[in-house]
Amino acid sequence: MRSNWRKQMMISALALTLSATNVAPVFASAAPDGKTNAADIAQTMGTTAQWNRWEKEWETLKNDWTQISLSPGSNATELNFAWYTPKQTNDDHSNANVPKLIIGEGHNMKNAKVYEAEQTAVKDEQDNNGETYNSNKVTATGLKENKTYYYSYDNGNGYTKPAEYTTKSTNNFSFAFVGDPQIGSSNELKGKDTKEFYDAQSNAVKSDAFNWSSTLNAALEKTDDQLSFVVSAGDQIQTTKKKSPNKDASKSEIEYTGYLSPEALKSLPVATTVGNHDADNANYTYHFNRTNASELGSNKVVGGNYYFKYGNALFIMLNTQDTNVAEHKQFIEQTVAANKDCKWRIVTLHQDIYGSAEHSNEPEITNLRYQLTPIFEQNDIDAVLTGHDHAYSRSKMLLGGTKANDYIDDEFDAELEKDMDAGENPTTKTVAPGNIKNDSTDEKDQKYLTYLKSIMDEKAIETVKKQGSSVINPEGVLYMTAGSSSGSKYYDLVPRQQTYIAHRWQEDVPTYSVVDVTENSLTINTYRTDNDEKIDETFSITKSKGDITSLNAEIKASESIVKQKDAYTTESYRVFEQAITGAKEVAADKKATKDEVENALKVLTNAKAGLEKKATTKPATVKKPTAEKKVVVAKASAKLKAGKKKVTVKIKKASVSGYQIKYASNKNFKKAKTRNTRKTIYTIKSLRSKKKCYVKVRAYKVIKGKKIYGSYSKVLKVTVK
Repeated sequence: MRSNWRKQMMISALALTLSATNVAPVFASAAPDGKTNAADIAQTMGTTAQWNRWEKEWETLKNDWTQISLSPGSNATELNFAWYTPKQTNDDHSNANVPKLIIGEGHNMKNAKVYEAEQTAVKDEQDNNGETYNSNKVTATGLKENKTYYYSYDNGNGYTKPAEYTTKSTNNFSFAFVGDPQIGSSNELKGKDTKEFYDAQSNAVKSDAFNWSSTLNAALEKTDDQLSFVVSAGDQIQTTKKKSPNKDASKSEIEYTGYLSPEALKSLPVATTVGNHDADNANYTYHFNRTNASELGSNKVVGGNYYFKYGNALFIMLNTQDTNVAEHKQFIEQTVAANKDCKWRIVTLHQDIYGSAEHSNEPEITNLRYQLTPIFEQNDIDAVLTGHDHAYSRSKMLLGGTKANDYIDDEFDAELEKDMDAGENPTTKTVAPGNIKNDSTDEKDQKYLTYLKSIMDEKAIETVKKQGSSVINPEGVLYMTAGSSSGSKYYDLVPRQQTYIAHRWQEDVPTYSVVDVTENSLTINTYRTDNDEKIDETFSITKSKGDITSLNAEIKASESIVKQKDAYTTESYRVFEQAITGAKEVAADKKATKDEVENALKVLTNAKAGLEKKATTKPATVKKPTAEKKVVVAKASAKLKAGKKKVTVKIKKASVSGYQIKYASNKNFKKAKTRNTRKTIYTIKSLRSKKKCYVKVRAYKVIKGKKIYGSYSKVLKVTVK
């Protein structure tokens, strides 16, 4: 959240200063935060029917606090559950004094186990009917790999309809990484005890929850339902207790209802991290059953750090809303020492200590950076996953960043606001303007610019050995910052891209990452929710010892791909097939050199990372031929206008659902990018100056959830300024 109170103080001070010198004050502010309206994204994705259905369902669901959450257990054989039940429940409904959860194999729930919940009273909360609640937690144990289970739980009104949960493999596995669902954040009203606020909150949660569900569904579809779990970098909901009407803890429960509402979450565990919007309300602890929870890192409200293992990976989840770094250090060291068998070590925390949007340059964030990064490096952490800034970024491999000077947490508040001031009547942006120039004669401006240069951490960038999209045996740490997974709020990228950033992206669209983990590689791909396009290149970390054991392990881990060859494009599978054949030959050659083994491992890892799934199509059903009216989409027409590092596309309006813009730096459209929009004016940003930009546009109509495209316009060309 922006510090609006600081902004108001600055404006007041400015007004006083200007009035004292008889100069009329000018009021301005940073650009408003972007957000995604669910109806718009539904239109783009062809899911308007689902949105219309959800709008009706929400009116019934919004007051139901008993949604269940699934969280990873301490390892893959366990699964954690948490849910609410009303205290005043007539227990005759469930024939038990304490709620239970039943889980068994298959539809018939074979070999079912019954678990009695551990109950905790939900303090200081009651719903609109005066009802109070208990939080119930269960850990299911003894789960087997690649097996389908069904579970049912007593929600206070009897047992729920059995829900399906399928365990996955631990040898090769995938998880989704998402940032800041922050359900309810699209509500722009302050937390006042008024009908206007509660109606706006409900509408915001309804929209944000639909988008959150769309992101989860997109991630599941991208991986053919093979996600093992989700890692969330914090801020599950919007309304803090402090900013709730009357500081009432229960006023965020509607947001938790929205957060837990996606159907996908009934079969998909989420490892949550504490964000600043979660941190002051104990209901976070009631809704999530975190394994191996510690009091180290606790802020005395929502608990401390926790960890879990999955396959050969160790996941360390830090509550950095508590800034007691000594406790975080102790927890990390103890956790790593107790799990030495894990090859991969992944930390998640909320603040984007190496991000690239509005929060990333704040001394409060960078001070935390220089406290934590030595601990990560000393404990051989491979990747750090963060959120907070609602904009995607990926760092270079970093090692040994050091603090140049000491700054207090709010030292540059005024300069940060001034730098991002968007002027009078500001409009939504994706990159802040950068008003403070290098030639400024203001002493405070120059001190601010010196500070910015010092936190670029150019000397921390590791010189790495690369093979294709992989870095090989790096010593440094990768830092990822997730964009918004719900579109409830977006922040602008800072005007000066930090030297430590490898790639960053903000187009005010929900995003998610898929992380694939094998014995020797960790591979990351990041996508837009609305059209499934990648927003960054594939990036992999490969750990190669150059020995036969590592090569054989990677070959074994790759065998499952051979069984699914028809799922991949012909060309990408051909490259993979050559790589695994070559790897097997090297592994079988007793005279193979260390370099040959290492190269075979690299080639196989890159081939796996380069596999592309075929577009999935549902099998056609045989129907009696009927005369269907052919849908005709008119050929689009457009004009271009060049700007500074941007091109504005003006499309001739037509009676269609939207437009697809394809652009490239060459007339053959190699490595072209596409953008979908419902607007007739669209600006393509972050282009290179003095370079030609080629553009073509086509219109589309959405018919029964399917996009029907018209012909492309003629190719347009312009030189970027």
